[in-house]
Amino acid sequence: MPSDSTRWRSLAQTLVLYGAALALGVGSAWWVLKKAPWFNNTVQVGAWRANLLAGSPNADLYTRAALALNALLALDRSETMYFIATQDDSGHALRSRCSYRVEGTPPNARWWSITAYADDMFLFDAPQQRYSLNGSTAQLDAQGHFALTTGATPVPGVHWLPTPGDRGLVLTLRLYNPLPAMQEQPASLAAPRITAQGACP
Repeated sequence: MPSDSTRWRSLAQTLVLYGAALALGVGSAWWVLKKAPWFNNTVQVGAWRANLLAGSPNADLYTRAALALNALLALDRSETMYFIATQDDSGHALRSRCSYRVEGTPPNARWWSITAYADDMFLFDAPQQRYSLNGSTAQLDAQGHFALTTGATPVPGVHWLPTPGDRGLVLTLRLYNPLPAMQEQPASLAAPRITAQGACP
């Protein structure tokens, strides 16, 4: 008959194995729901990428769960298209402490917006509730281009999205009622450029 110490050792080993299995299961589920959905069924245009199944009735359960977990209330592509940027045009991760210039031409949609989020997908605590630039607030230059900057301090004469703190930055481009050609060919987006302004340690 096993001794008490042997039974306790066996129980401890079993608990460690169960704990490791639980950690592996939770960790893999987190990775799938937080990261993996943007690796499949996506289109990449410049620094921006879109999940083509967002809002689609054909989306699988993992995609739907991931979109819900990441705070994206997705509509069908005919109503809204979503492009996400977590890197600049040079491939460097976006950081809230850094200053970026985002510029381009208005997308082919009835209305559009670019919103700055922290890496938890919540809005920054921005002065004067300056969270986004959109088709109504964008000032176009003589060539029909808009521009905005992000960072801790504004740039005179350019629309500013404050991104206080030091954390990851996520830019979301939404196209409301995109034209049929854009719906059919998301890669035809004239992607806004994202360039770092000055050094960003």
